[in-house]
Amino acid sequence: MTETAKLGLPLVQAAQAQKHVTVNEALARVDAMTQLRLVTVMRPTPPVAPADGDCHAVPAGATGDWAGEDGRVAVASAGLWSFVTPQMGWRAWDVAGQAALTHDGVDWRRDEAAVSAGGAATLLRVVEVDHVIGAGEAVSTVAGIIPGPSQVVGVTGRVISPISGAGLTGWRLGVSGSDNRYGSSLGLGLNSYALGFTGQPITYWSATDLILTPEGGASFDGGTVRLAVHLTELLPPAAV
Repeated sequence: MTETAKLGLPLVQAAQAQKHVTVNEALARVDAMTQLRLVTVMRPTPPVAPADGDCHAVPAGATGDWAGEDGRVAVASAGLWSFVTPQMGWRAWDVAGQAALTHDGVDWRRDEAAVSAGGAATLLRVVEVDHVIGAGEAVSTVAGIIPGPSQVVGVTGRVISPISGAGLTGWRLGVSGSDNRYGSSLGLGLNSYALGFTGQPITYWSATDLILTPEGGASFDGGTVRLAVHLTELLPPAAV
């Protein structure tokens, strides 16, 4: 046996010279895989100058130094790459996507709160966007921010650039047919926020817009709101 079963750490052999090289290689890999952070998940080509310890999920069809390593984790060390095969149940943080990942034995899946033996999963997600309100808008639309099908627990928001408009006293947040579902009389100033629970969780079967409606005035002049949709999605058992 020349390496460990899970992380492929090199083992020191009897009468081996320069044992420190093997030990240091193993320690570097343990350091990289502890609290695993994946710098990229879908990048098909290796970065030119990776930092030591950077980890990348190698996608199908990767090229260059990653060719033939599909599905593995590439670990940068001293200008070279080593590779580790992830196992079912491993967890990682997607740095670029800002999401928690779980490995299902085949691929990385994001935002899983629970998963069954057959691959069915419950996903808890927050979809966030910085929405710029256009001048003269009587209704400001955030197109398709609610994915379908999904069940929305609520929508929150934070004013990150003050909302303005002649005569404005506030604004409403909702959807077509219920423009105040997620809030009304909301503040206009910097750091004003919305905390809108859906009275009963509502299922949206197709992509749905959020709408912002002015109160006390005919239209908006401008402003920016960071909006977040808190939702649940379901995945069926894996194909057989």
